[in-house]
Amino acid sequence: MSDYGTPPPSEPFGQASPPPTASGKGFFGALFDFKFEHFITPIIVKVVYILALVGLVIGWLVFLAAGFAQDATSGVIVLVLGPIALVLYLAFIRMTLEFYLAIVRMSQDIHTRLR
Repeated sequence: MSDYGTPPPSEPFGQASPPPTASGKGFFGALFDFKFEHFITPIIVKVVYILALVGLVIGWLVFLAAGFAQDATSGVIVLVLGPIALVLYLAFIRMTLEFYLAIVRMSQDIHTRLR
């Protein structure tokens, strides 16, 4: 009889060992890992999100200044609708980064289970 449904004795059911991350090698160690054994996405996803937020805010401020330089109506439109667009773009960027991170975490989990 086979026991396909039973977990290995070292891990309780539903709990897996933590996947390896790129932090063991560091940022540059993972960046120049030409065998692609370590993942860099978990390290840089936070930085990319912060840079995207800063870029969106700076872009909105530039559009706001350009809007008020053109005329007051355009400036008020950018002032009112700009934050809505900013939040929508930020949500899309966040969902995209979470998708990338989820793919990397699945890959890490599969990689550790195959060892």
